[in-house]
Amino acid sequence: MRMALKVILQRHSQSCRHNYTQTWQVLDVDLTGMPAGRLGEGVTSGYFAKQKNHRGRQLGRVLATWYDEIVVERFAERDGKRVLHRSLQELLTSAEEVLDLTENKRESTIIRLDAGGGEEADINWVLGRGYALLVKVKNWRRAHKLAATVTEWHPDPKVPERNVGWVTQLHGYAKPARQLAVQHRKKNGQWSYHVLVFNLTDAMLFALADRPMPQSFQPLDLLLTALHAYDRRGGGVETQNKGDKQGLGLSHRNKQRFAAQEMLVLLGQLAHDLVIWTRNDLAKADPRLHKYGVQRTVRDALQIAGQVEITADGQVHQIVLNQKHPLAQAVQTAFAR
Repeated sequence: MRMALKVILQRHSQSCRHNYTQTWQVLDVDLTGMPAGRLGEGVTSGYFAKQKNHRGRQLGRVLATWYDEIVVERFAERDGKRVLHRSLQELLTSAEEVLDLTENKRESTIIRLDAGGGEEADINWVLGRGYALLVKVKNWRRAHKLAATVTEWHPDPKVPERNVGWVTQLHGYAKPARQLAVQHRKKNGQWSYHVLVFNLTDAMLFALADRPMPQSFQPLDLLLTALHAYDRRGGGVETQNKGDKQGLGLSHRNKQRFAAQEMLVLLGQLAHDLVIWTRNDLAKADPRLHKYGVQRTVRDALQIAGQVEITADGQVHQIVLNQKHPLAQAVQTAFAR
């Protein structure tokens, strides 16, 4: 049954890919903690946000960010201590199979990673595969060293106490990549430093930052665009992780056997994609729904009060929705089509 469900999900992902018309696609890769009981198979102690001394598993996810579909989802070798850099290559290789990412297609695929995937070996591997990459460097010593070569810092108009500047003495990776440093003042008054590495074209950066690309722009415009393109990762895979846990109860259902828990995760992936596809269809009738995530779609759009009228032979005759609900008209219009 698990294999059958995996095949269904893969075919649906391929179908969505063929219907997608963007020049580039964006894949966000992440691990999210799945707390579980001590008696669960493969459960170990590890890092789980806001839960100290807890046990569970780490769930690896590849999200097609521009259409909010989960491409690949699997547990990271039954290890609660697993970190992204130890699962990155496996997750991306699986995504290549699902999306049929040939060498030419990988050139138009943007991989966006947080520092968990910022090991030098992983950066070189992703660049070597021919992807467009935007990643935060994990090595904090290297980040400090590269930030020290910035000759001019520029304030970020969106985030107080945050500055950004180009690294002038680049670290050598498998392929040429631009590098920018970010400094942010901590609560104790000291500065923290991070470095972003990317080989995206200017057009890719503006598209990823959701900005129209002007015919001419200043170097500072490009600098801030690259920074904000990385910031939008928080509205991608991290938002979907939160939405699935709160809207679908992804982390609230635990099975003792690993195979049973994996099946629940696959069903959760199917539920996520079904909700997103429904949201996209509803949004054609009401553009407000384009901004709805999984949680709001389940809570607001898919729970409208009403009644179902059944015929004498048990068939659905009509569905009546509460006209006072702000989304009732959109739902009626979308389903009437």
